[in-house]
Amino acid sequence: MTDLAHRAGSPAVATRASSGTVATEPPGLVRPVVKQPVPRRRPVTLALRVLVPIGIFGLWWLLTATGAIGPTTLSSPSVTWSTVITLFAHQDLLGDIGISLARAAVGLAIGGSIGLLLGIATGLWRLGEELLDSSLQMLRMVPFPAVIFLFIVWFGIGETAKVALIALATLFPMYLNTANGVRNVDRKVVEAARSFGLRGRRLVRQVVIPLAMPSILTGLRFSTGISIIALVFAETINANQGIGALASQASALQNTPVLVVCIIVYALLGIFADLLVRALERATMPWRRHLAVR
Repeated sequence: MTDLAHRAGSPAVATRASSGTVATEPPGLVRPVVKQPVPRRRPVTLALRVLVPIGIFGLWWLLTATGAIGPTTLSSPSVTWSTVITLFAHQDLLGDIGISLARAAVGLAIGGSIGLLLGIATGLWRLGEELLDSSLQMLRMVPFPAVIFLFIVWFGIGETAKVALIALATLFPMYLNTANGVRNVDRKVVEAARSFGLRGRRLVRQVVIPLAMPSILTGLRFSTGISIIALVFAETINANQGIGALASQASALQNTPVLVVCIIVYALLGIFADLLVRALERATMPWRRHLAVR
């Protein structure tokens, strides 16, 4: 008993490891317990992802079925589905979707590329930041719908004005996130790469862009969402084809079911664009999946 009391009161407590050796630990030392995240099964993940959309659909069906919302305000799910079938059968709904998607993709490609280059320039070189950043920050505060009529004067009412509006809207999210990502690249890594002879394009391609990739993909994700929002405004510029043209015709005729279909199509295009960026993230940065809190 005295031996145990003596050992308990000593400044270091002897502990015996499984191998038979004796190790001492300072009193009051707490060993951190790292809890490894347990990944959810795929069916559970899918169920959680569709839970909110199913709830929204159920509320939509309930409000329209009980008459709480009239058919002139919001069409019921059954009427909306019948309208989708009619548009596919008697109108070129698939062609309109393809045209709208092409406009958004071209505008995103142009605006995203310009934003990427400007972000690299301002993030990597102080001269680029001094020359460009203040002007771009000023232009960023101009709402892109405000320049629609100016673009009509410059580019006419054809496809150029529509694509230019989408490109302008998607440029700034890509620029901001890219510049932030490049600025946060560890300068010691950049200097080490320069000491090994990397300069110019090789330095940017092999060192800067890979390290800034998380921010760049975040900017791309924002830009894809903005491209769909800008598409809605762009297709108000004398569009004869596309979802915007279909929505304009439905609005003139006060055709609520067609308007609801157009809104749903825009939402699905946004989800599709976001899924593409998520797939790109998984392909380029597979290690990030293990860092997510589950």
